[in-house]
Amino acid sequence: MGESETGSIKMSYAPLLVIIAGMMMVILDSTIVNVAVPRLVELFGTNLRIFQWTITGYLLALSAVIPLAGWMTDTYGAKRIFLSTIGMFTLGSALCSMAQTTEQLILFRVIQGLGGGMVTPIGIAMVFKLAPPERRGSVMGMLGIPMLLAPALGPIMSGWLVQNVSWHWIFLINVPIGVITILFGIKYFPHSTRQQSSQLDILGMILAPVSFVLLVYGVNEGGVNGSSTAVTVIVIGLTTLLLFIIVELRHKNPLLELSVFKSSDFTRSIILLWIIQVILFSSMLLIPMYLQNIVELTPYETGVILLSHALASGITVPLGGRLFDKFGARPLVLIGLCIIFGSLFFLSSITTETSLGLMIACLILLGLGTGLSMMPLNTHILNSVQQRLVSRVTPLTTSSQQIVISFAVVALTGYLTSRVESHGATLDRMHAGVRGFGDTFFLLTCMAFLCLMLSLTLRKPRPLKNEEKV
Repeated sequence: MGESETGSIKMSYAPLLVIIAGMMMVILDSTIVNVAVPRLVELFGTNLRIFQWTITGYLLALSAVIPLAGWMTDTYGAKRIFLSTIGMFTLGSALCSMAQTTEQLILFRVIQGLGGGMVTPIGIAMVFKLAPPERRGSVMGMLGIPMLLAPALGPIMSGWLVQNVSWHWIFLINVPIGVITILFGIKYFPHSTRQQSSQLDILGMILAPVSFVLLVYGVNEGGVNGSSTAVTVIVIGLTTLLLFIIVELRHKNPLLELSVFKSSDFTRSIILLWIIQVILFSSMLLIPMYLQNIVELTPYETGVILLSHALASGITVPLGGRLFDKFGARPLVLIGLCIIFGSLFFLSSITTETSLGLMIACLILLGLGTGLSMMPLNTHILNSVQQRLVSRVTPLTTSSQQIVISFAVVALTGYLTSRVESHGATLDRMHAGVRGFGDTFFLLTCMAFLCLMLSLTLRKPRPLKNEEKV
């Protein structure tokens, strides 16, 4: 996008609403299939091991294209690429609804993923550039609503559609939304300028998708069965990633702008963001597991309860954005982390006597803390780099978060299993499970305390000197 776009948000919120609709549709689809898996396995006459590829294939396709988002945007323009990816995602959704076999559904989910992978990083970059500097926090706060609401709404919507309508509508619901998003995008998106790189990073374009796909596949497979094949794939993926990093640091026009790590503000902030993301994603994995395995709630009941977290986040996300414009990131992140720390500390002392009401209260606190801290921190990170690099930085932050979270979730799941087995030597199954969950939440509490300490180092990004500019 060119400079002419900056400030257009003053006249109309239409571009922002279009981006929110597109992002929410894609993020929703990352969780909407999960609850329907048992029913779809039965309908397609297959087994869980094979059908799992409808989810894995989607995640791998997402991972493959995220690193390409910055280069595609600079080369062909943000407007064209964003609407094209929405179009591919919509086409994939329509095809998924018409699938007759498991193999067809897997293929069509891959098409969905190839379209959806670029939507979030491009959308974030577009909104950041559209927003006037003095209102970036408020505008980015609005963008955070779909990012936090959609994952929680997915399971609820899926359960209702499968039970009361038809599984086809899990995918068909995207078609009218996608078409409307494209039409409104064509009308309301400002013209975007291109920034054609003088030298194409061909090697980076090969290594990035390969390394990201191998890592995500290896981590997911290792989390399922812990096979030696998964370990081998992860090692190959890490080796490829290392080669990719070396190539990017030596290239004049890299696919991902890794040189932004020269900024201490950026580096501190993104490390803090990684740890917070690990805490939040792990929490949102552990709590449903606890509610279903220990409290013995149904998946639909669990989804309804988890909605309290999303609604609480939806309240504080726009508030956090507005406050960011006045006070910056540090006080908001600090307050948000204090709330998260308190909620996790309580969960670490959970017992069989803990009421469902108190669990919901913890979820609400987690949501309030998340909404208050996440988007201000994301905006702070983008503010710490030069605006011309924003379209290259958003794919970097998105892809790096996905890899870090994938590794961390598998590690936390393994830690939970080991703690449950350890307590199982002296306690019955239920009490061992509760103690295992408590130990894992305590580990997350310690990580939240570490984040509290790191948040004290946040500051308003200082202008880079000429020799420091990246």
